[in-house]
Amino acid sequence: MKQMKKIFALMLALALVLGAAGASAEGALAKIKEAGKLVVGTEATYPPYEFLDDQKNFAGCDIWLAGQIADALGVTLEIQDMEFDGIIPAVQSGLIDMGIAAFTRTPERAEVIDFSDLYETSAQLLIVKAGNADTYATKESMAGLQVGAQQGTIQSQLVESALPDSTLFELKTYPELALETTNGNIVGFVVDQEVGLSMVSQSDGALEVSSFAFTKEEASFGKAAVIAKGNEDLVAAVNEVIARVLEDGSYEAAKAEAVKASGASAE
Repeated sequence: MKQMKKIFALMLALALVLGAAGASAEGALAKIKEAGKLVVGTEATYPPYEFLDDQKNFAGCDIWLAGQIADALGVTLEIQDMEFDGIIPAVQSGLIDMGIAAFTRTPERAEVIDFSDLYETSAQLLIVKAGNADTYATKESMAGLQVGAQQGTIQSQLVESALPDSTLFELKTYPELALETTNGNIVGFVVDQEVGLSMVSQSDGALEVSSFAFTKEEASFGKAAVIAKGNEDLVAAVNEVIARVLEDGSYEAAKAEAVKASGASAE
């Protein structure tokens, strides 16, 4: 009898362990629905994708997309503003449910994180100090000089691959890079087209777009949301939303509104 009780106790303990393991492995989608909220990480200094409006509320077409996903899941949206290079680790550790911050889908990132389908593809610009548009119009003109990009981004990789004779200069945020550019400490910085146009528009004449242009082969990057590996059901749910907002044109409309609100233009 004593032995039977011992065996029963071991079986009960094993069942509890397996139950706990099953609960922890239920996935991000089940966790989101149980919590009643979708926690999204972003870095809100990147208009028109994500930024703070005049009332310090989160705004931008990425924030709009996050809201559409939360609505489709039947939960509320919670945005956490953090440093860009901390978003993927936060997703991996479960601190946030997903990251939406104009992430470029790359093979290197895909080794550690899952991506949604692409919701946009954009060109890249070199933003320079006003008056320097033609000064830095070729790769040769930037040889031996520092060119900026945000730390941990595809733009950093682009500077190194497309401008090998220049030196990469990284900072945490684009406002910091803009200050280094206007102070003449760096040639300029590489950034998504819409973001660059917005920053030029908001710079009171201190910045402009360089005459230099990357080729399509060098720089045409697709954007996607990032989700922890092993959550195919959440990826599928997000992809359904992306397909819908691309098909009905609502994402483009939201982007156009965000461009207008952030001061960017397509000129």
